[in-house]
Amino acid sequence: MDPVEINAGTWYLRALRADERIDDRPALADLGETDPDYVTRRIAQWTTETGYSWAVCEPTTGELLAEVTVDPHNATLSTRARPGHEETAAVAADAVRRFAAGALNLSV
Repeated sequence: MDPVEINAGTWYLRALRADERIDDRPALADLGETDPDYVTRRIAQWTTETGYSWAVCEPTTGELLAEVTVDPHNATLSTRARPGHEETAAVAADAVRRFAAGALNLSV
């Protein structure tokens, strides 16, 4: 499956990126994620349908404020947010739950 973008009202959810246009790795480091291959691994999980992840972004700048992940094997959803953006992660998690239920037939 290709990564799916989600419009969560105020927030925009997209696949994690680390390319010449957008690099989420500095923001992920704010979340405690310092593995340089993390983004590559998350994108590969979409392809193999073994995991799904979204960068929760401010829509005008694309800045990553939080991350939402779904583990389809364990039917779990997790979030983490940059300081001050915990509510952003909660709103995004609701949108991802609806996506998981509708598109993946998965209750998380």
